[in-house]
Amino acid sequence: MDRRTRARELAMQSLYQLDVQGGGYLGELGTFLHENSDDEAVFEMADKWSRKTWENLSVCDGFIKEAAVKWDLSRLSQVDRSILRLSVYQLKFCPDIPGKVVINEAIELAKKYGAEQTPRFVNGVLDAIFRKLSTGEAAG
Repeated sequence: MDRRTRARELAMQSLYQLDVQGGGYLGELGTFLHENSDDEAVFEMADKWSRKTWENLSVCDGFIKEAAVKWDLSRLSQVDRSILRLSVYQLKFCPDIPGKVVINEAIELAKKYGAEQTPRFVNGVLDAIFRKLSTGEAAG
């Protein structure tokens, strides 16, 4: 598995834990990441993406709420929320990662961890957000 792919998977799992346990879990994040990867580059990417996504949660959630018009964020599964939050963070704040790559990786995570309809849902939401960001519109 590619390093970025593995880091993305660990970051999504970390965000899931944060969603379940709350911000107090940030203190356990390093332990979780080290237990699940001995590759320092993977650890650093996953740690950064997890922490930065959590720091920018309101921005990420704002984009998701706008794009997932008929879905209340609280009705989404924690897996779906975690995948979307990480992906929105990367689309908005990681210009070094091409948007199409972010979306494709999110779809792969959705296939692996989500329900049957999750990949289609994730693709639709992220595509709408990517188009919005590409045109320079901001979420509120």
